[in-house]
Amino acid sequence: MLPSYLTKITRSRITYNFIKILAMEMIRVEKVRAKNNVAIVQLNRPNVLNALCEQLRNELTAALKDLDKDDSIGAIVITGSEIGADIKEMQDKGFVDMYMNKSAENLDDISAIRKPIIAAVNGFALGGGYELALMCDITYAADKALFAQPEINHGTLPDAGGTQRWPRVAGKSLAMEICLTGNRLSAQEAKQCGLVSKVFSPDERGKMILFEKVVAEAVKTAEKIANQSPLVVAMVKEAVNSAYELTLQQGLRFKKRLLSNIRCCEFNSLVTLIVTLM
Repeated sequence: MLPSYLTKITRSRITYNFIKILAMEMIRVEKVRAKNNVAIVQLNRPNVLNALCEQLRNELTAALKDLDKDDSIGAIVITGSEIGADIKEMQDKGFVDMYMNKSAENLDDISAIRKPIIAAVNGFALGGGYELALMCDITYAADKALFAQPEINHGTLPDAGGTQRWPRVAGKSLAMEICLTGNRLSAQEAKQCGLVSKVFSPDERGKMILFEKVVAEAVKTAEKIANQSPLVVAMVKEAVNSAYELTLQQGLRFKKRLLSNIRCCEFNSLVTLIVTLM
């Protein structure tokens, strides 16, 4: 059965690979909207505030890779009420265990997904939880959401890319403060420094609780993206992400090559149309 907030978004049946859903214990995957072209991936460990244990990270990565191959899906929304790393899972592991563990690297594979991913954050996004959001392309947040890298308080450091992605988005000074103190950022503060694109407050008419509103708005944006050309969407995502790794001139040349590919595709389509009309 669909969760209540999904029922308000759509009444279409689930058509995603049902066998794989049954095999996944810690996430839910639903296809929504009129064309079933948006996927919602919901983290499902509510009893431990969706702590990112190894199994959850592996299931999430596997699901996203499957959705990336699904031609019917144009965009993805990831959500969960609270998200953070699973500290208990780490307490009995020594240096060799942590060093050889590849689950954090597997989580980093999310940044290589070609389809746009929107993070819908409702509550705490701490440590690995916010590093997960940083891997997404767009982040929407409830006004009560909080963001932090508290690893310093546990005698360790962010292991899913936080030390590298924070400076690229928010600058060195704020990244240093957050990673060295464990201080929390409010949703509005996160928006001001570019970590979040939109912040939502409770519905004044009381028709939709805040969590539902954030997810619904994320799905609305995802549907708009999913209705665009899949090829151009993938190219835009690749071009924007390249700005983090290339100089301005390198990025402009990369964009020019992508644009040339699009024009080549348009020309080939025109030739095909002319031939069919002959």
